[in-house]
Amino acid sequence: MLYNLLYPLHEQVQFFNLFKYLTFRSGGAVLTALVISFIIAPPMIRWLRKVQNGGQPIRDDGPQSHLLTKKGTPTMGGLMMLFSVAISTLLWADITNAYVWIALFVTLGYGAIGFTDDYLKVTKKNHKGLSGKKKLLFQFLIALVAAIWITKVTPDGLNHHLALPFFKNVLLNLGVLYIPFVMFVLVGASNAVNLTDGLDGLAIVPIMIAAACFALITYLAGNLMFANYLQIHFVPGTGELSIFCAAMIGAGLGFLWYNAPPAMVFMGDTGSLAFGGSLGAVAVMAKHEIVLGIIGGLFVVEAMSVMIQVFWFKRTGKRVFRMAPIHHHFEKMGWQESTIVVRFWIVAVILALIGLSTLKLR
Repeated sequence: MLYNLLYPLHEQVQFFNLFKYLTFRSGGAVLTALVISFIIAPPMIRWLRKVQNGGQPIRDDGPQSHLLTKKGTPTMGGLMMLFSVAISTLLWADITNAYVWIALFVTLGYGAIGFTDDYLKVTKKNHKGLSGKKKLLFQFLIALVAAIWITKVTPDGLNHHLALPFFKNVLLNLGVLYIPFVMFVLVGASNAVNLTDGLDGLAIVPIMIAAACFALITYLAGNLMFANYLQIHFVPGTGELSIFCAAMIGAGLGFLWYNAPPAMVFMGDTGSLAFGGSLGAVAVMAKHEIVLGIIGGLFVVEAMSVMIQVFWFKRTGKRVFRMAPIHHHFEKMGWQESTIVVRFWIVAVILALIGLSTLKLR
């Protein structure tokens, strides 16, 4: 909005010329989201603690240490992240850009699903919340709308195509299968991040790492000169998504301040479903869906550990892991929570570097 209001005045006031630069506006988005988070977090945490009266229900079958250290901690902290990202993005991005609105639609839509799930958990005092079938149904409906929207605004020749990393100028035309593919990416990314959110600070840092990577990727993919140099597919308009990703980083930093061990608030499904879905949407719009699987490899491993555990237990009655998702497996092995969190952060950084290398290795 600042871009739309102030940049047209740059001939009268030279300072306003800065607003045409994505780098300047991305920096502004980070700082704005961070400041908003710091302002609204304390009163919101107090309000959540008051209305929830006991905080997020803790799984009885989980690590026993959680019953002692995490009981009473309020959830739905993702609300302050959603608010920060939405306001910051609307302030600094070009609000005539359709990609920006798609990203916000997915983020807020999945956030609403997560909020409903969290609300049912705290009101019913049960960790199950919204049923899995209903949750998936609403996720796929939002993903369907987003997928159709994306194909409408993406240029012909790219709008039904899948780009492959490491190969220049290779596009697979998925045709009618592209819509289901996009839906799978969005729903899969959303639930993978949701499964990762089980320890203080575990999910939010990999989210910020992935957001930082896609801030760079969208900036490059939306710039014809850089896209041609790197031999990646040029998608006009996706550069504005770098501002959205920057807002995610700022909101994530603000949330981490209060989510650092011992956490004062959990993001809940309100945050994890929303920001997992937003990462999926950004990856699809930038034509880097497979790269998301590399950069967000930690989320993939967490989700796969659950699927493997369920499949093998139903088939044999035995468990592959002591507990799933896999971060709980390491807790059961005796690793300290802080050790697991920091080591998983390191893994997330390594995977991010591998993912970014695909931009040059062609």
